Amino acid sequence: MRDRRVGAVLVTEADRRLLGIFTGRDAVHRVLAEGKSAARTKLAGVMTRDVDTVPPGKTAIEALRLMDDGRYRHVPMADGGKVVGIVSRFDFNGIELDRLDEETGLWERI
Repeated sequence: MRDRRVGAVLVTEADRRLLGIFTGRDAVHRVLAEGKSAARTKLAGVMTRDVDTVPPGKTAIEALRLMDDGRYRHVPMADGGKVVGIVSRFDFNGIELDRLDEETGLWERI
């Protein structure tokens, strides 16, 4: 992850079926904080399972809402249970984030 400068890795079966996601947060909370060896720890034991996904047809704001509601930085895109990509909160800028902030502000005032 460090060498490729990514904050998350999707764990899949050979047929691209999603098994889980391993993030920088997982590394800190489930590996380092527990004193586990990063070199010897298997992803299956420390990854996040039962991951929320977004289908490819959703809009940017819908993906951002899911990330905001779940407090995620990364969300896999899956079509028919198979991974087709991943989106990061940092993939979005300007208009999408402004709209999410506007919607969040409206809900907080209601």
